[in-house]
Amino acid sequence: MKDLADDIPALMDDIGRRARAAAAELAFAPAEAKSAALIAAAGAVEARVDDILAANAKDMEFGREKGLSDAMLDRLMLDKGRIAGIAKGLRDVAAQADPVGAVIAEWDMPSGLHIQRVRTPLGVVGVIYESRPNVTADAGALCLKSGNAVILRGGSESFHSSGVLAECLASGLAAAGLPADAVQLVPTRDRAAVSEMLRMTKYIDVIVPRGGKGLVGLVQSEARVPVFAHLEGICHVYVDAEADPQKALDVVVNAKTRRTGICGAAECLLIHRDVLDTIGQGLVRALIDAGVEVRGDADLQSIDGVVPATEDDWGREFLDMKIAAKVVDTIDEAIAHIRKYGSAHTEAILTEDDAAAARFFQRLDSAILMRNASTQFADGGEFGMGAEIGIATGKMHARGPVGAEQLTSFKYLVTGDGTVRR
Repeated sequence: MKDLADDIPALMDDIGRRARAAAAELAFAPAEAKSAALIAAAGAVEARVDDILAANAKDMEFGREKGLSDAMLDRLMLDKGRIAGIAKGLRDVAAQADPVGAVIAEWDMPSGLHIQRVRTPLGVVGVIYESRPNVTADAGALCLKSGNAVILRGGSESFHSSGVLAECLASGLAAAGLPADAVQLVPTRDRAAVSEMLRMTKYIDVIVPRGGKGLVGLVQSEARVPVFAHLEGICHVYVDAEADPQKALDVVVNAKTRRTGICGAAECLLIHRDVLDTIGQGLVRALIDAGVEVRGDADLQSIDGVVPATEDDWGREFLDMKIAAKVVDTIDEAIAHIRKYGSAHTEAILTEDDAAAARFFQRLDSAILMRNASTQFADGGEFGMGAEIGIATGKMHARGPVGAEQLTSFKYLVTGDGTVRR
């Protein structure tokens, strides 16, 4: 690898070749071996907490020097609690049912054929991501569980942390007797490696970009490999005329402030005019009291502390203690606003009215729609997937949290008995 460090095309070709070979072997690896590898990797993470923290300290220093925002630094930061969460995520994925070989459907034909549709790995997955080092473990675990080899290209900010986590995954593979090349981290910060990945149709079956609008836009415009798009999370919360005041308060504050730097953080608050002077006033003040800069429309600017919103604030992913807020006259106006400015990621309605909730669910087509729940739940772990490789906002193949099952395709197994077609 070191000999190839100055020759990015050769480096990436070598990584791709080895990943393809590993994928061929991993595709039929026993479920027990894959689970054992993940459990061993979790143990390695726990054994190397000090190494991970030291590596992350270097990344945090690099991030500060680069001028990352507080929210982005929060994405980058690892502590003992988050590292324990990474190890738990590995074990959670290990404990899940193996998707490979699962029979999706089966039937008999009058011709005498018995047909099964069964899950099969995609092959080699390329993951390009920014800042968050935990993606290294999440993506590696899910690809391993689904029988795929993975090529990981982490952000320059998380270079050291991701390196140690990748070593932990490699040690888990070795302990289980599986090919070490099944999980590879691109060992350079050189952006030329990203360009190479996007053209590696010979080796990579799908690219998953996980990051900001700039990264995803670059991948979508330049990739020759199929892409599972993880677009920005412009998440809306609509407070309906029939919202419960306490539920609305709890959900809105949590959706915005729990972690502002994740894609499931609320970025726009829509308030029905009928509750503007009651629930609406209380919500805006609660957000301001929590330290959130509320950028409101004309109807909200009479509230002390509200900053006038501009057109650029609608459809903006702040990833910070900021939120756009607007008053709407009807649920249909809220739906129209979301259709115009949303990113098809996650939207929530707060209401006790079943008809309103049904209308919201039927007329919006974001990957995730919620009722009376925080958008911060837009996460594969919270959906019972153990972890996620991203939130896919497109409509082809995978949508919403992409877990192990979503990283499989299918094939048909057809059995006859000397059967011929007449």
